[in-house]
Amino acid sequence: MSSDAFVGGLPAAFRTPGSSSFTEFLASHAPDLLPGRRLAGTTVPADLAPQGTTIVAATFSGGVVMTGDRRATAGHYIAQRDIEKVFPADEFSCIGIAGTAGIAVELVRLFQVELEHYEKLEGTTLSLDGKANRLSTLVRGNLGMAMQGLIAVPLFAGYDLETGGGRIFSYDATGGRYEEHNFFSVGSGSTFARGSLKKLYRSDFSQEDAISACVQALYDAADDDSATGGPDLTRRIYPVVVAVSAEGFRRAADTEVGPIVDAVVAGRMTAPDGPNAPLR
Repeated sequence: MSSDAFVGGLPAAFRTPGSSSFTEFLASHAPDLLPGRRLAGTTVPADLAPQGTTIVAATFSGGVVMTGDRRATAGHYIAQRDIEKVFPADEFSCIGIAGTAGIAVELVRLFQVELEHYEKLEGTTLSLDGKANRLSTLVRGNLGMAMQGLIAVPLFAGYDLETGGGRIFSYDATGGRYEEHNFFSVGSGSTFARGSLKKLYRSDFSQEDAISACVQALYDAADDDSATGGPDLTRRIYPVVVAVSAEGFRRAADTEVGPIVDAVVAGRMTAPDGPNAPLR
């Protein structure tokens, strides 16, 4: 090594004029430290904590339904078989979580407290748009952890007291808020779930129809995504199913969800790919 390799304790690379971008500097001198370019065998932070997937939501004529599978994974392992991923946000809204479970659950708790605090101070509930905007701020606050791979992405839905219908909001890791129409899904199995709902969804859904369609979508997600858990009939572990309407938030009991799941599984025995959508 030359005598001038170090000056003042800094390697020559730090003293060479170049771009002001730290990312470009890192790419030139230590590319293995960049996200997505870790060396084989390097531990990914997200693999150290349970990850939750998949959440599905769909509107019906009087509100919105949200369902979530029960599996949590840690790397290639099943960390939990009966995790809860769908929660009440307040009386007229619900929130589902995907991503790093610990961070996501803490985000949900903070969101619940903030909505309750607002209601106690103002004497009225925050509008659905206001709730969605506030959740966006909370998600953005986790951006630092998200950049390290510990991402928590919620799916928010509720009954809008002003319009008298159900609405769905999705988010990205930076806190971007997007209103979705009719149905949506987040999590590792979301691509398969949305594809399923695209064929099954009808604008005149009843609450029961929306629940059945969401359970079908979760089944399709589990069929193609190893991180999504299908119905566990031997342990009687069913998806979490909630509905939000003018009557408020309601979680369906296992005694109500069980027959729906049994019917879906029975139908798959003769049609493994699920019900067919009409061509016209």
